[in-house]
Amino acid sequence: MTLIHTLTVENLTLGYGDRTVIDGLDLVVPTGRITAIVGANACGKSTLLRSMSRLLVPRGGQVLLDGTQVHRMPAKELARTMGLLPQSPIAPEGITVADLVGRGRNPHQRMFSRWSALDDEAVAAALDATDTASLADRSVDELSGGQRQRVWIAMALAQQTDLLLLDEPTTFLDVSHQVEVLDLLTDLNRARGTTIVMVLHDLNLAARYADHLIALADGRVHAVGEPHEVLTEETVQAVFGLSSRVLVDPTSGRPMMLPIGRHNVVVPV
Repeated sequence: MTLIHTLTVENLTLGYGDRTVIDGLDLVVPTGRITAIVGANACGKSTLLRSMSRLLVPRGGQVLLDGTQVHRMPAKELARTMGLLPQSPIAPEGITVADLVGRGRNPHQRMFSRWSALDDEAVAAALDATDTASLADRSVDELSGGQRQRVWIAMALAQQTDLLLLDEPTTFLDVSHQVEVLDLLTDLNRARGTTIVMVLHDLNLAARYADHLIALADGRVHAVGEPHEVLTEETVQAVFGLSSRVLVDPTSGRPMMLPIGRHNVVVPV
């Protein structure tokens, strides 16, 4: 059973070296919902996700999980509640798919405890859900980029956390597998109530699958709310510097963005 956890960000400032990436950011992640963070390259999306998962220490402000600063929580305790799929993760050389996915169970292992039937079930379910069971005995080094990405997602699923953070989970995937992964995350959210926060580049997929959108620009929240509130022509122009038309997606009823390039405008005869 999924527990209700609150994840909030208060006056958060993040950076690297002399460069500030996030400046005084506040937000509340809706519990039990799917949130997508969108924005232009280098706007701070991945940096924000890294700080939420305590991989990056804030210069100012704080990230709170159930009222406790995540950077003060024991790593293993946090990992039992919050899972992370970072951008471009690196697998140990020669590790098999089954062993990598099994590492998702590490936070649940106690001192002197043994691998259990529950661990086996969690790994098997994660492999099945990501259509990677047939790859279980293969080395991760041998896999294509798309296969490897699905294996990393399987490891995150095997962790069975109540909160799941994913940085560009559809990277390296063809359009069919992109939809499969987002359908899978939606199933997880609906069946277990898992709170999901993911960085996505595709605005239309973000609007179709997320309940809640956060649009970042220049290290600050430019717009936040439901897809129809955030994905507007004005926001696309302000956040991406792109002219567009936003229509209603005939399949989902959600907003759908059509970009307008210099060569896409129909000139009247």
